[in-house]
Parts: sequence; C-alpha cells; structure tokens
Amino acid sequence: MASPQSSSKMSAPIDLARVRQLFRDPARVAESNFLRREVAARMHERLALVKIAPERVLDAGCGTGEDLVLLQKSYPAAQIVGVDASPAMLRAAKGPAPAARPLNQLLSRLMPAKTGVDLLSGDFGNLPLGPNSVDLVWSNLALHWHPQPDSAFAEWRRVLRVEGLLMFSNFGPDTFKELRTAFAAMDETPHALPFVDMHDFGDQLVEAGFSTPVMDMEQITVTYSTAEALLADVRALGGNPLATRRRGLIGRDAWNKLLAALESQRRPDGKLGLTFEVIYGHAFRPVARTTAAGEAIVRFQPRPKQ
Repeated sequence: MASPQSSSKMSAPIDLARVRQLFRDPARVAESNFLRREVAARMHERLALVKIAPERVLDAGCGTGEDLVLLQKSYPAAQIVGVDASPAMLRAAKGPAPAARPLNQLLSRLMPAKTGVDLLSGDFGNLPLGPNSVDLVWSNLALHWHPQPDSAFAEWRRVLRVEGLLMFSNFGPDTFKELRTAFAAMDETPHALPFVDMHDFGDQLVEAGFSTPVMDMEQITVTYSTAEALLADVRALGGNPLATRRRGLIGRDAWNKLLAALESQRRPDGKLGLTFEVIYGHAFRPVARTTAAGEAIVRFQPRPKQ
C-alpha cells in the first residue's frame, strides 16, 4: 500500500484494503471485461500514433493480464512487466499468448535485452521498480481505484526513463450518472466514486513533472434490458470502495426505490442506459533542466571539426 504524503491530493476517501478485497476474485469482475477490452482497444489506437520502441513496458494495475498480451504483440522485443496488488488477479494472468512464445524465445536468444512477460505483486502507487527503469507506463481503467492519483503520477514519472511515455485511461465524473440519480432517491449515502475531472488530471501531470500532457474524453453508453443486469455489471466493475460507504444490507423498501428510480430512466427504445465517461491521457517524462540541487543544466554541443 502506498504511503500518502501530506501534500498529496485525495480524489476520494478510498479504502485501499477494500479495493483489494473487491478484486480478490477474478470471476467476480470477469463479466465487466467487455468494457476494459473496448477501452484497451481504443487506447491502442492512440498508442499506434506514437512512434516508440520501448525496451521495458509496465502495465500498472494489470489485473488478469489481457493487456499484457496486447502490449507484447505491439512490442515483441520488449520486456513486459505487469504489476497488480491482487495476488488472485496475478495468478489468473496468463502472460504471453501461446502463439507468441516461440517468437519471444527466438528474440531472447538473438538480443541481450530481456523479453517476455513478468508479473509483480505490488501497489502501482509504490512500485517495486527502480528509477529510470521503464520506457512506457500503461494503465487501463485502474487509476480511479487509487485515493491519491497525483502520488501515482509522481511514482510513474520516477520509474520512467527520460522521454519515456505514460498512457492511461480512467473513468470521469459523468460515469454512472444514471445510477447516482437512482441512488439519490434511495438515500444520501455515497454509493459510487466521485471520479476526478479530466482537467484536474492534466494539472496533476504537470505538477508531477510530465511535459505537454494530452487529455481527451469520450462517453460510452451501455444499454440493458433490466435493472438487475445493469446493477450486476456495476458490481462486476468493482463496487464501492469508499470508506464512507453504507454498511449493512439495503432494506427491501430502499431497494424498491432504487429499482423504481432506474425504471423511470428508460430510454425511448425501452432500454436502460449506463454512461461511462472515459478519460484518456498521455504525457512524456521530459529531459531534466535542473539538477537535484536546483542548478540549471546547460548542454554544450562541440563544433564539428573543419
């Protein structure tokens, strides 16, 4: 677990022990993988526009490892490292796809750099990696589970090499807006995360020392025939990790109020919609302009010989 600094900005009173409990069973969250796969595909479209040849790639919050396979296909000569705080998720991670193994074995013989997939247990806000050890940090729909994203950004910058790339996705404030409306009809207890705004993430990236962050956002709406199916996907996406969450079971009257509030939001096509605001961001670790002591770094280019 990360050790938050007093200057760190808390996005929400997230209980990290509760997060690990919610993700201790891969089968519990498997039904929501369709959304993670869709967002991963859209992230890869953005990544394809950036020309890099990383030697080591970090998947921060790798879960059961589906993104590890995609990253290995994109960068077969790189070492792919997956970090997750849930031992059960790491046990479920399959590592490299079977078809990719012969290629990786060949590359390992031809190249001195290590290739393949490695899995590490740890908090992505307090990584078990040395400084300047990674060329690409990738994180798909994981950052919103951390109470202090600015600390995570600082940690990701620490492990990135100069001119290394950070690419991430996470949910924004309009995520679950239909569900928030329904829960408000039931009680005043927070039942969903107050996700961080895209512009706040951009500011945090700059404060953490990244250069020229690029942020964009889109909304994805998933439709359901029943309220029960909608709520099942919400639970599969993780659940409520807030320290301020309601304790105990919801009574029958409160549950009926929730269902009625959801039913009142049916669309003209008869479906129930659930909105996901997906934020995408990428930024580079820039070349240092000052030393650790604050002295300016001046680079001299020798004149070419006549």
